[in-house]
Amino acid sequence: MTKRCTILFGLEIVLIFILIMVNMNTGSTDVSLPEVFSILISGGKGDVSSTIILDIRMPRMIAAFVLGGALALSGYLLQSFFHNPIAGPYVLGISSGAKLVVALLMVAAVKYGMVLSSVSMIIAALAGSFLATAFVIMVAKRVHNMSILIVCGVMIGYICSAVTELVVSFASDSNIVNLHTWSLGSFSSISWSQVHTFIPVVIVGLLASVLLSKRIEAFLYGEQYAISLGINVRVFRVILIGVSSLLSATVTAFAGPISFVGIAVPHIIRSTYKTSKPLVIMLASFLGGGAFCLFCDLLARYLFAPTELSISTITAIFGAPIVISLMIKRKRG
Repeated sequence: MTKRCTILFGLEIVLIFILIMVNMNTGSTDVSLPEVFSILISGGKGDVSSTIILDIRMPRMIAAFVLGGALALSGYLLQSFFHNPIAGPYVLGISSGAKLVVALLMVAAVKYGMVLSSVSMIIAALAGSFLATAFVIMVAKRVHNMSILIVCGVMIGYICSAVTELVVSFASDSNIVNLHTWSLGSFSSISWSQVHTFIPVVIVGLLASVLLSKRIEAFLYGEQYAISLGINVRVFRVILIGVSSLLSATVTAFAGPISFVGIAVPHIIRSTYKTSKPLVIMLASFLGGGAFCLFCDLLARYLFAPTELSISTITAIFGAPIVISLMIKRKRG
């Protein structure tokens, strides 16, 4: 690893630490940093401040970092799969497909009195992700113009979002009230039990990505080059899209669809680190995605407190201009 990469990794870690402290300290009820450290060290005293820090802000902060990192990593894997920097789980409609299936499952569970587990949410989101991904891959085989593929992905996203909105509109049960907030993207309802579920899944996805890094590097040079190194490209592509779908589905299951993180963060990382090494980009994207979502979640909570914005509203403000610039540069190229 070069000196530049080492310094940038260090800066990312420092930035994450600062954002964690600010997220713990800031909100509708401010808690001073000395008090935050005291609560973290002592484990809390059962007072209001301890409840706010340990039961509300900590799970939410962990979710923003871990799921944000997973989304950025998923975006990078999709970009490697399609050989295109504009590919991402939100733009290609993959997150929307996961959202639709999870929403249908949640409504069905309320209607028939079933209790949903976190695992069933992940499985439902994964099924939706695979369905949307399969459609995108079929289109990619018939259409070699990436712009048309992006448009098809966006249309799939609109269709899935429209059906989801219909589901939400006709879900009158009081137990499904939070579905609307979730469908827009939010870390607000994350609990410790959910944290304990999604962290192992994301760790598995991250480790699988790291193990695939050398194959991804060969694949980026072209399929023929990868085949010459003895890589079974067909199996590799299935695993790559499977890991990406697992990561994006996990994010959608717990936080809803979050826009543009999967495109914007890997692009920023590549531009900053000035390297194409998959292992470096993957790890830096994971940290960068976590930092980006911590920052956006802070703004979502704080800008118009006590009213809270959806996380996708903030990520779109920062991410959409990056996507536009990417498409303009690609058109010029």
